[in-house]
Amino acid sequence: MSLNVKSAIESGKTALGIEFGSTRIKAVLVGEDNVPIASGAHDWENKYVDNIWTYSVDDIWKGLQDSYQKLAGDVKQQYGVTLKTVGALGFSAMMHGYMAFDQDGELLVPFRTWRNNITEQASTELTKLFNYQIPQRWSIAHLYQAILNGEEHVANISFQTTLAGYVHWKLTGKKVLGVGEASGVFPIDLDTKNYNERMIEQFNQLVEPENLPWQLENILPDVLVAGENAGVLTEEGAKLLDPSGVLQAGIPLCPPEGDAGTGMVATNSVAKRTGNVSAGTSVFAMVVLEKDLAKVHPEIDLVTTPTGNLVAMSHSNNCSSDLNAWVGLFGEFAQTLGIEVDANKLYGTLYHKAL
Repeated sequence: MSLNVKSAIESGKTALGIEFGSTRIKAVLVGEDNVPIASGAHDWENKYVDNIWTYSVDDIWKGLQDSYQKLAGDVKQQYGVTLKTVGALGFSAMMHGYMAFDQDGELLVPFRTWRNNITEQASTELTKLFNYQIPQRWSIAHLYQAILNGEEHVANISFQTTLAGYVHWKLTGKKVLGVGEASGVFPIDLDTKNYNERMIEQFNQLVEPENLPWQLENILPDVLVAGENAGVLTEEGAKLLDPSGVLQAGIPLCPPEGDAGTGMVATNSVAKRTGNVSAGTSVFAMVVLEKDLAKVHPEIDLVTTPTGNLVAMSHSNNCSSDLNAWVGLFGEFAQTLGIEVDANKLYGTLYHKAL
């Protein structure tokens, strides 16, 4: 087994996935049979700054680099191989939120995460305008709320994306999103697998009195479905991911997705009439629908699978935060006694004990 794995790593017949969760950034390397063969993780925490839940740009890159270095170290320790390339690479992250950039690629305001319930007026007005549920955490709600608030940065927006889209853009130069992630930015037309053009026009008309120097369709990322080419790792991107310079450029990337999409894939719940529950910092249940809902249901958010099928989601902002604190306390206690316990083992032990 180890010889086969070692050969796969050396020949680049592996795939690397990196996800930015709310409390951990995790990198996982899988072999040709899609079984994990190495991993690395970096713990991080959002900060409450000026009434906004956020992560700094420095935290994003330090966390990404640390998780990758730990993965590469795990590969070296287990298989005696230096990780130089992989066959495919993909990023996913907490969905929604607001990252707005000017024409020079500079972040205009601190990253506003999905945890910020500060867009109630925008959410309500857009839901009524579109006759389509627009949750507070969606990117379009954040954008419209910034317009309603009269925030100066809005006029300088050249590009708006999510955390996964931001990381992918910096590593490939491509301003794209997977359709599942894009469905948390703006409503998706299920026929075209792209943003709903009628609603785009409605939004542009709504904000026309503001005389903004952009149209909505020109500042959003392009939408891709699973399997489409989303670019390759550039030389600059390779150095961003691996500052040691060992990782080679040219690796193909899949479209960046949201954590809802990765949950669907991980539980094999991408087909119609299937569903799953995700219990993390937030908790949500999802069911893949056979057709559109007949009317707006404020308790049901509509997103899509990575292939563009409609998904009904029921979401609550809070789930495992208290559990995370307890696990941290138990870990600190064990460390004080001179016992090093991996966080995965702590979580697993507690979950199995709870049964």
